[in-house]
Amino acid sequence: MANFEILMEEVSWKAVKSSGPGGQHVNKTASKVVLNFDIPNSSALTEDEKALLIKKLDSRLTGDHILIIESSSSRSQHKNRELGLDRLRQVIIQGLKKPKPRKKTKPSKASKLKRLREKKALSEKKSNRQKPSL
Repeated sequence: MANFEILMEEVSWKAVKSSGPGGQHVNKTASKVVLNFDIPNSSALTEDEKALLIKKLDSRLTGDHILIIESSSSRSQHKNRELGLDRLRQVIIQGLKKPKPRKKTKPSKASKLKRLREKKALSEKKSNRQKPSL
């Protein structure tokens, strides 16, 4: 698993003006935080973890495989940075989860019979809607 202390040190961040909560305050201060995490150049991740993250987070990454997370839910820049780091940590944990292998199963006899009974009932209902043949 990734070493989060090293990983958090590799994150670059900058504060920008936000459109979030704070009214007139947001027009004057840079409280929104944008975090950038460069997956390929991370020393906290193994090569397998990097490949898995790049594959799973493909739609969230830039062309250079950089993960960008924005946080602007608080008026405080420090609080937004902490919220962004927490979100980054959760995204990485989710991205590193390996899916359980699917166990092949067959439908039970009861479920097959139930499906056939439902098909028969639907067929009868539809056939009852037709005009009788003369």
